[in-house]
Amino acid sequence: MQMVGGKVKKPGKRGRKPAKIDLKAKLERSRQSARECRARKKLRYQYLEELVSSKERAICALREELEMYKQWCSAMDQGKIPSEIKALLTGDEQKTSQSTSKPPKNGKGHTASNGQSKLV
Repeated sequence: MQMVGGKVKKPGKRGRKPAKIDLKAKLERSRQSARECRARKKLRYQYLEELVSSKERAICALREELEMYKQWCSAMDQGKIPSEIKALLTGDEQKTSQSTSKPPKNGKGHTASNGQSKLV
């Protein structure tokens, strides 16, 4: 035994002593924690799968839009002006929505105050 600052110090382990925990309760807590971990992991994977599928849909929509623009460019290279471009240049929104078979699905279109779709 040593004297430090007027107190007697006993040799041995330092720090907090572990509490006497029931082994069955400890195992049950461990099992519950593992169940919760697996549930979080499952939710995380579901979220990621939904995110991937939404990105894939957006990519498909952008590819369709790109193909439409390519067709317009090839038509203009041949000296023809597509009716969709004429409608965009003249500002006739109804003609654009009727002549375009599929509006863009990627959310690039805006809605005007009268509820008609307007391409950007």
